[in-house]
Order: sequence, then structure tokens, then C-alpha cells
Amino acid sequence: MKNFIVSVLLFFGFQTQAQEVIYHVFQRSFFDSNGDGHGDLKGMQQKLDYLQDLGVTSILLTPLYQSEFYHNYFATDFEKIDSKYGTLDEYLSLVKEVHRRNMKIYQDVEMQYVTHEHAWYKSSYGHPHSPYSNYVYYEDSLNLKPFFFYNIPEFTTYNNLKQKIAVVNMNNPAVRKYTFDVLNFWVDPNKDGRFDDGVDGFRLDHMMDDLDNFKKLPHLFKNFWTPVLTSLKKTNPSIKIIAEQANWFSLGREYFREAAVDRVFAFYLSWAIEKMDKKELIKAADSTLTKNYEGKEQIVFIENHDTRRLASVSGMNQGKLKIAATLNLLLGGIPLIYYGQEIGMTGKQLKGKTDGNDIPIREAFEWTANATGKGMTFWYKGTGPWWDSTHVKPFDGISVEEQRNDPQSLFNYYKKMIQLKKSYPALAQGKYQDVENDNNKIFSFLRYTHTEKCLVVVNLSDKPQQTIISSGNEKFKTAKSLLSNENLKLINNESLSLAMPPYGVQVYKLAR
Repeated sequence: MKNFIVSVLLFFGFQTQAQEVIYHVFQRSFFDSNGDGHGDLKGMQQKLDYLQDLGVTSILLTPLYQSEFYHNYFATDFEKIDSKYGTLDEYLSLVKEVHRRNMKIYQDVEMQYVTHEHAWYKSSYGHPHSPYSNYVYYEDSLNLKPFFFYNIPEFTTYNNLKQKIAVVNMNNPAVRKYTFDVLNFWVDPNKDGRFDDGVDGFRLDHMMDDLDNFKKLPHLFKNFWTPVLTSLKKTNPSIKIIAEQANWFSLGREYFREAAVDRVFAFYLSWAIEKMDKKELIKAADSTLTKNYEGKEQIVFIENHDTRRLASVSGMNQGKLKIAATLNLLLGGIPLIYYGQEIGMTGKQLKGKTDGNDIPIREAFEWTANATGKGMTFWYKGTGPWWDSTHVKPFDGISVEEQRNDPQSLFNYYKKMIQLKKSYPALAQGKYQDVENDNNKIFSFLRYTHTEKCLVVVNLSDKPQQTIISSGNEKFKTAKSLLSNENLKLINNESLSLAMPPYGVQVYKLAR
């Protein structure tokens, strides 16, 4: 039988992880400060109290740069902030206030593509002698055949604009230098070396070694990303680089090994949490959390701007959402919460031919019970089927106003779990180890440091369950509940007998 504490692992030392809880915000849909319907940077700053009350420590913004796409991927200008979000001064004010509160802020960037309205494209298309001729990848010497994103010549936006998306020539050393220069500006905008106005890291969207697997831009980890990221860390060694694996089936180890990346996303674990199957959870947690390179970390999440809202999964209910929150926050790695996840916002992608298909998972954050009022961000009002079938409904229980004062609400459960995580080093920083029990509906695991062990037990089913959890070769006398006044004695210092209610959760601090 497995030990739920592996003594030999303790020998090799304890890998410290930052006590971070990241809030991934689609800022256009978060809070509108000026009444134009678009979430903005001032709105983000005005809601920092909310985020700190929730307990998060870090903010991940979606792209800020100018784009004709509502999500701001596919830039028209990498150096300008979308005017709907605000100004550079407003951005710098937000960053400084985030840092004043001892929080962190990350930017999402994707610099592999530009639209036909970008200066590089406009200058170089049909003009091989343009100074930007080699900044866009062309298939011919006359610059009349751009290499389009996935070979699709034109895209339609949610508001019926037509946009061409061209691939950037990342083989060009000038493009590599430009990428460094742009990112380096955000790391230290005023170049004073203090970083109070600088970003704490980047999420690199759709990061690949061979861009889109077309064999036109191979070896990007070695020839492009590693030089850029290594140079950025010379500016500020403390920044963190988060890579989104373009192949979601990758565990991300090649990014750690070959691309100077610090963190990747735990996709397998997110799928296992959705299934709530014990065997799947054990398998995914072991492969994701126990086999990382020293100093590298996994971002553990259950939804993001590209996935369904978990609350819209078939068969989902409040009990399951709380189990998912527990696993999201306590399993290990660096937990990430997607805005609205903490109140159970719903939404699934639509099928169609525009980028409006994803609006249902990027809708206005629900601040008020009546779904109206100050700060609501209905920038997509009246634009298509995503509005006609909006998930933002009045008085449906899914809002901060309705949940804040309800001790049983999902919002307050997230607050409790985040506070619990931050209060115990084993939960905040400890390693993960599966714990065996005799019930296939009970998932149990250990988080541990050299000096503290916490046992987490969850009932994955809608029925009461009983289980016996064995300590293996380790001897413990007591298990003190961190969620109640329960203080249990282990049977012969070896096993723990538990009765768990439907979708029950218990967290114990073990003592010899």
C-alpha cells in the first residue's frame, strides 16, 4: 500500500512555491468606470478591493494592445493600449496600485500574428523593398502572398468587420529584437530598475516551437523565445513566464526544458476535475504535480477564456462546484480563478463563423442582482445570438450582490478555501502526494512540507460515503479538522475512519 507521506521525498528538500492565487480577468467584461459599456483599466483599479476581499494575490489581464478584435489578440499596433481600456498613465496607475497592495500583475501577449491594418502589413504588402518587408512571412518574392493564420485568408469579427491575419516572420532577427523591446518596456516602463510600474510577468498565448506545425517557423524555442525571455530576465530576474501550450494535450515539460518558461497550464488536471472521477484525478495529479523540473510550476485551473464555464457542464450543481473549487485551490501548483468562476457564472461557446462564438464565456461580470447598474459591461449588447441568448439574467442567484452575504454561497466558499490555503504552509507551498483509501468515491491526498502535513478528503458523489484512510508506514496520533472543531484520533496511530456527507470536504492537520 502506498504511503500517503513519502519519507524519501522529504530527503530531497522542499521546493518552495509562491503563495499565489491568480485571478484571470477578461477586462473588457469586468467593470466599466466611464459608462461606455467596456470594462477598462480604471474599472480594474476600482475593483482591487473586491479582489483582495476574495483573497486573490495576482491579476492576469488579457491583451491590452490595439486590435480590431474584441479580445485584443491579433494586433494592429503592439505599442498602443486599446483606447477603450484607457491610457498608458491609467495602466501605470493600476500597476503601481497593485504593487502597493503587495499584489502582482501579468499581461497576456501573442506577438506571432498581425492584422492587415498593422503598419508592417500595410507597408510591406506588394512592396518587397519596404523596410518591413521581412517582418511579415510572405510565400513569394513580390510580397503578394502572405502566409495567413492557418491558411485562412479572412476572418469575420462579432460586429461583422473583415480582418486578415498574417503570420509574423519570427525567423527575422529584427522581429526578435522588436519583441524583446516591446516586452522589456512593460517590464520596466521608465527604465529606473525599480519595477513598481512594471509587469510581473507574461502569459504567452499559443506558444509553439514550430508555429502552427507548418514547418515554416521551426525551432522557435531555441532561436526566438529563449533569447527573448533570457534577456527579459536580465532586466528583472523575478518575472515569471507562463506559457499556454498550443497543444493542450502536452504536459508542458518541453517548455520548461527548452524555452526558459517558468509555468505552464495543467490541462489534464482541469479535465479530471470536471469528470470528478477518482482514478482520473489520481492519474492526472500524479503526472502533473509530481514530475516537474526544480523551480518550475503548474497553473491549476478549471476554466478560462477559451473553455466552457464549469457551471454549464451537464449535471453540474452547487455541490460539485464546491468540490471543483476545493481541488482548484488545494491540490497544488499555482491556482488560477477565471473571473466569474467564484459566483458560478455560466456559458458555453456557440457554433458559427465569427469570433462572437466565444462571447458566452466572456460575458459581463455579474455585480448586481438585477444585472443592471453601474459598472456592467454589456459592450456586446444587441450584436448577435450571443446577446439574444445571454446567460446574464436578473435575480438568478449568480451575482456578487446575491452571494456576498450568504454564508453558504459559492462566493463565500471560494473566500474560505483561499484563506485556508494561505493560512497553512503545507496547503500554500507543500508538495502533493496521493493518499490511498478503500472507497472509489473518496479522493484523498496530502499536502506537506518538512514541518507540516495536511490531509484533504473529498466525497466526489451525491451520497454519504464511509472510508478508512491508512497512514502506511507513518505514525500519527491526531487529525485536527481545519474546517470544523473536529479533532480525531487515528486508529492505532495508523488509519482514519471517516463518514463523509454528499460532496463533503474535510481538511485535517496531522500530528504525531
